[in-house]
Amino acid sequence: MSFLDKIFKRSGKQAPAPEAGTELPPLEPIDREINALYAALVDTMGTEKLVLAAGKLNALNLMRSAKRGERVLALQRVLHNDPLLAPAPTDSQLPDVLSELAERVADIRARNAVEDSIEQKVNEKLEQEHDEYVDDIRAQVIKEAKPGAESPHDAKKREQLEKLEKIHLTQSIMELLRPRKLEDIVGQERAVESLLAKLSSPYPQHLLLYGPPGVGKTTAARLVLAEARQKNSSPFAADAPFVETDGTTLRWDPRDMTNPLLGSVHDPIYQGAQKNYADSGIPEPKPGLVTEAHGGILFIDEIGEMDEMLQNKLLKVLEDKRAYFESAYYDPTDEKVPPYIRYLFEKGAPADFVLIGATTRDASHINPALRSRCAEIYFEPLTPQHIVEIVNRAAARLHIGLSDEVAALISEYTVEGRKAVGILADAYSFALERSGLVNEASHDELLSGVAAERAGLTITRDDIYEVARVGRLYQFVTKKASHTAQQGHIFGLGVAGFLGSVIEIEAVAFHAEHGKGTIRFNDTAGSMAKDSVFNAASVMRRLTGKDIHDYDVHINVIGGGNIDGPSAGTAILAVLVSAVTGRLIRQDVAVTGEISLAGRVRPVGGVLEKAYGAAQAGIKTMVIPRENEKDIPEEHLGLDIHPVDTAEEAFQLIFAD
Repeated sequence: MSFLDKIFKRSGKQAPAPEAGTELPPLEPIDREINALYAALVDTMGTEKLVLAAGKLNALNLMRSAKRGERVLALQRVLHNDPLLAPAPTDSQLPDVLSELAERVADIRARNAVEDSIEQKVNEKLEQEHDEYVDDIRAQVIKEAKPGAESPHDAKKREQLEKLEKIHLTQSIMELLRPRKLEDIVGQERAVESLLAKLSSPYPQHLLLYGPPGVGKTTAARLVLAEARQKNSSPFAADAPFVETDGTTLRWDPRDMTNPLLGSVHDPIYQGAQKNYADSGIPEPKPGLVTEAHGGILFIDEIGEMDEMLQNKLLKVLEDKRAYFESAYYDPTDEKVPPYIRYLFEKGAPADFVLIGATTRDASHINPALRSRCAEIYFEPLTPQHIVEIVNRAAARLHIGLSDEVAALISEYTVEGRKAVGILADAYSFALERSGLVNEASHDELLSGVAAERAGLTITRDDIYEVARVGRLYQFVTKKASHTAQQGHIFGLGVAGFLGSVIEIEAVAFHAEHGKGTIRFNDTAGSMAKDSVFNAASVMRRLTGKDIHDYDVHINVIGGGNIDGPSAGTAILAVLVSAVTGRLIRQDVAVTGEISLAGRVRPVGGVLEKAYGAAQAGIKTMVIPRENEKDIPEEHLGLDIHPVDTAEEAFQLIFAD
């Protein structure tokens, strides 16, 4: 039996078989030197530790090799603690290598001798303080026998916590006014219907919800899951979880040490795995939110803000339906690894869920591969009529009245349902204080609404104005349509994100010396808008025979807003013609569309969102390009929508004469 065979036999492990067709050569002096180094290493480290170290450093097979160079390479890997060390030394290099290894073994043995000396001194010190040591051990045993024992200080802290637990305030007013049924989500009937259909299917889809803030995306997802649980076709169980997180708080850690979304591994040295794992050098996997959401829904709000790398990793989890863990500390051959830890490392954690991501940003901020695996649903902006309905429903829950046009006034300050309810809640507080009910009625009467209903509590316009002054609110819709036609003033339409708005454009023209006129236009409106002015000048000359260079023309975008794109071309043409010819423009009409040099009205984007902006401003008629006709329903939001092909058709609707 060879020397290394004895090592493996003493370790209790199965030695690797030598390569087929090879035999160990007769021992030579250099072989005896190698064996002597192994023997010294066994005396220093112990057989068990040597075999374990060799296994982790990919040196076990090298130790049994018939080639002395590979056996020496195994020694190098163990003594240098480097599994990648290569190549094996040649016969000519062996004397120098063995000399260096012998010095390393000598250093280790010398260090161990010093440690033994220190250990002996420690033992002597312990013997000198034997009585105190025994007392400490006895105290420790008593403490372990009574694991629930606590110090007087800890007991006092615990009593304070228990006292705090008995104090409960009522739910917040925003929680009270939050929609509780799908019917309470106002203005999103089509989106909610689509969401319910996709989640109630036997094959539910991952979803991306787009829309402005405060329109009910999160609430709709939560209520739709509750509704889907009750349907026979739905795969969701009655206790299917709804796990909610915020994409703005999720960041990818390149070290994979902290990842609340996908899960992470606590290594036994730096991150403090459980004590029983840390003592054994075993890493501890921590499953993340994807596993917590298994069998239900993982809702990520503002998913467009999430780190792109983390989006890619989430995509992998969606494909595998499992979250896998890796750690350099995990040793699959270690028999001390518990079955739970081994299961997570070898099979991963289950993560079969439906992803619902909500965002207020456009689709370009979402990973294209992630988008391709998700159905997309757009939530629509709220109109003033929707805000009025939301406010009236919230007032009914509070058992209070609203004076004339209070709900309509609130709708002028916001297009968000959540913010509208917040304004009403603030006004409710002012009304309570004004009425004196806070001092006259009991807490329970105020909480139930009995006191407000009995007193006929009513929120007035002054309460809303007070909220606006204190909160520095400004009216969201400041541009208003009118029935009086004007010269040189028109409403264009723009869109930012998911919100449309009207853009006021005005123009004046004065006769100038022939061919020496000038054109002035807002630089802040953008280069595309300036190009639209010159396009409009060419079309105007073709339609009216007027040369813009015979006039000093000033075109102004009121408010100095940037017009991102050529969609204001038709509006600029109309206002320019009005300024030069004196024709009056209807002020209840808004127009969008790019103008070509041939006078054709070309298609633009965001027509549906622009319709909401027009409705908020009180516009009655909306002029759009013919090619956008299918992008918007007829009479959408009560608007009289007219698709046109040419500038002449648009003029018939824009001009009052």
